Amino acid sequence: MSNRRVVISGVGVISALGANRMEFWDAISKGRPGIHPIEGMDRSLIRFQNGAEVRGYNCCQYFDEKDASLLDKFAQFGVVAAREAVADSGIEFSPSLKERTVIVTGSCGGGQSTEDEGFVNLYKHNVPRVNPFTIPRIMANGAASRISLEYGIVGATYTVATACSSSNHAIGQAFWMVRSGMADAAIAGGSEAIFSLGFLKAWEAMRVVAPDTCRPFSKDRRGLILGEGGAMLVMETLESAKARGAHIYAEIAGFGMSSDAHHITQPSPDGAARAIRAALADGGISPEEVRYVNAHGTATPTNDATETQAIRKALGPCAESVAMSSTKSMHGHALGAAGALEAVATAMALRCGVLPPTANYTTPDPACDLDVIPNVARHLKVECAISNSFAFGGLNAVLALRSVG
Repeated sequence: MSNRRVVISGVGVISALGANRMEFWDAISKGRPGIHPIEGMDRSLIRFQNGAEVRGYNCCQYFDEKDASLLDKFAQFGVVAAREAVADSGIEFSPSLKERTVIVTGSCGGGQSTEDEGFVNLYKHNVPRVNPFTIPRIMANGAASRISLEYGIVGATYTVATACSSSNHAIGQAFWMVRSGMADAAIAGGSEAIFSLGFLKAWEAMRVVAPDTCRPFSKDRRGLILGEGGAMLVMETLESAKARGAHIYAEIAGFGMSSDAHHITQPSPDGAARAIRAALADGGISPEEVRYVNAHGTATPTNDATETQAIRKALGPCAESVAMSSTKSMHGHALGAAGALEAVATAMALRCGVLPPTANYTTPDPACDLDVIPNVARHLKVECAISNSFAFGGLNAVLALRSVG
């Protein structure tokens, strides 16, 4: 089995921070949140008012009517991001490369809007005829299948659903396949579109959504802010990227995952620390080398304190000198797409030498006592970084990235 170096040669994003990767990075690097009053539904029906929606989205700008009818918004977001990532990478899928490319996507909600609308029609409005495209629209692999169809990619194509770790699991598995030689290239990431009444009411019932905004690691944090969007990465070997003169964002050096086996909703610092240590071991990275952590950082009281403990357990004394931020303070918690958005933010941070801030930060919390880069980005060139995703169900996935000179 080979052990090849794998790099990110293209990224694509659509999020509350903008319709492409440059708008995303401009907001991230300036600490500008995309959190606003929810526009896509009647806010009087829910307790919380704010969200990180993709504003002004018009599917007709990206798809003809027939294709749009087959794709829920979450799948559309995934396809839009993949198109940008492929164009950004400049990769060309020859017949042989189409067979040697894999597509792995993450989504925990799938076609929530389609499902919600269908149930309203069936149970509330007593409309017995169900949309014949309901199944292809709600299936979580909708984005992966459409990406495969558009590029004629016939390698392994599938979707991972591990709640908020979905995208990191997807990227990590795609990375392993390219590194091992099972594939030569990959498109991986995730997408989510969860602003439908039924899904928002379910989150309302959990009482973890903030009434105002997302303040990770701040003592006065009051919960997460839900977000949506999509992000995709094109990955290939360092050798192939250099041979065709592609620009390189970063190297994916390692991937680690674990299960807490602890509680369905309450996180464990031990489980998260195991995933961090596994990612570093997989990438041959020492704790001393890690200089930036893109935190899971949901801004719930329990998560942020637990993640701080996990980083201390995994990095030991080196945690004192690591910089950490949560970009969810800007793009919201996009659930199954969160890891992909954060992987892009981490890769661009390494490439640009700018560490994103934790926005909306107000008051230090003794339980979150690491360097959280409050409110203002830090211009600092770092060599190694990790990006954390810790999901309900106790499923943890961590990516380790390295800059490429």
